[in-house]
Amino acid sequence: MASLEEIRNERIRKLETLKKKGLNPYPTETDRTHKISEFLKEFKNLDEGTLVGRIMSLRSFGGSIFSDLNDGSDKIQVYFKKDDLGDDLFNLFEENIDIGDFIEATGSPFTTKKGEQSLLVSNWKIISKSLRPLPEKWHGLQNHEARFRQRYLDILLNPELRELFKLKAKFWDTTRSFMNEKDFVEVETPTLEITTGGAEARPFQTHHNDFDIDVYLRISIGELWQKRLMAAGFEKTFEIGKAYRNEGSSADHTQEFSNMEFYWAYADYKDGMGLTKELYQRIAQDVFGKTEFETRGHKFDLSGDWPVIDYVDEIEDKTGIDVLEANEGDIQAKLEGLGVKYDGNTKERMMDSLWKHIRKDVSGPAFLINHPKLVSPLAKDNLDKPGTVERFQIIIAGSEIGNGYSELNNPIEQKKRFDEQKELIAKGDEEAMMPDDEFVEMLEHGMPPTCGFGFGERLFAFMVDKPIREVQMFPLMKPKE
Repeated sequence: MASLEEIRNERIRKLETLKKKGLNPYPTETDRTHKISEFLKEFKNLDEGTLVGRIMSLRSFGGSIFSDLNDGSDKIQVYFKKDDLGDDLFNLFEENIDIGDFIEATGSPFTTKKGEQSLLVSNWKIISKSLRPLPEKWHGLQNHEARFRQRYLDILLNPELRELFKLKAKFWDTTRSFMNEKDFVEVETPTLEITTGGAEARPFQTHHNDFDIDVYLRISIGELWQKRLMAAGFEKTFEIGKAYRNEGSSADHTQEFSNMEFYWAYADYKDGMGLTKELYQRIAQDVFGKTEFETRGHKFDLSGDWPVIDYVDEIEDKTGIDVLEANEGDIQAKLEGLGVKYDGNTKERMMDSLWKHIRKDVSGPAFLINHPKLVSPLAKDNLDKPGTVERFQIIIAGSEIGNGYSELNNPIEQKKRFDEQKELIAKGDEEAMMPDDEFVEMLEHGMPPTCGFGFGERLFAFMVDKPIREVQMFPLMKPKE
């Protein structure tokens, strides 16, 4: 078997041969008349057509060559016959064209004896010469490292993967259409921030040379910025974009991901619960044509009513711990007794770890409400249950798949909450929320009652039952050593 270097050198030799014969191996234009999908659709009514695409197979039979041509819209069999092309053009193709090359083929439609719609080629030209071979068709790229690093080949050789990303595009199109129908205005907010707000996560940090200041990649989709727009007089806004969190990787977590967040003035968390349930059900029906799904060992049905779970009551019911009254030692002892690994030694972080341990058994869909104030520094107090806030999370298959609040708009209380986060940062909590004094200043000018909510591509990953990196076209990879 020839080595990769030998194959590449041989293809370079063929490229030079094509050039000597007067063919440009990399022209800027083609004379395509039809996409392959269009050609097949209009097949019976056509006399001739010019198609382009990548050669995916070659089968030679003396004076005949059959090839499969794929342009991304569809594939078609193309037939090269020496008697029709002439010796020179036929031999040039046979001796210098390889699987993986892109060609332009002009000819007439014909149907084979087996009934396959094909193109009988009367002329052809090279439009891009490949220098490296494609992976073997039936085995493709076998390990995750190769698949993700050479994602273009992974997608090329797996039609199901191409369809997955088309489905993901429809997922976001449906989300955008739904928000537009509800009169939300799509906005764009900064991705570089002086302080990160809107979530509790470790950010990526970089340096702005012109200003000579450190800045951060955002960890939310403009939460504190969209709230400023509420103060500016917008009633409904949303943004679909990228967020970045410098944290660990798992089947449900990655450092770069797409999310949508909306903000809705004169609405509260109960309004948000109704709207998001309608949104999830619309996505399920319009994108997938169903409401029942199975993932991560859980089955869930997005139709009908969704149960409501109380954060504090559920933890006490499952562990005997009242997290509002318990101290750090009590929660730590319970975590260790349950054998739960946890990050950080603050009450907030340990409380969060305790809930995540319980959450894994909830198939959902369910709304989680009444979170402790300590883990929700941007949410409004729940006056019916002191110590908790008006927050809701959507729980599906043991994970959080959406998060919303009645947004805190009391500047004095917000300043107090930020001060508490400062103390957590001082204790070494790298995920505590950075204070934003200018945001508090905005609140002092006045922001209306507002509901905010965010969700992301994790929902899509759950709906197709794949790890989140599998539903990203080009997940981040370490450089080759």
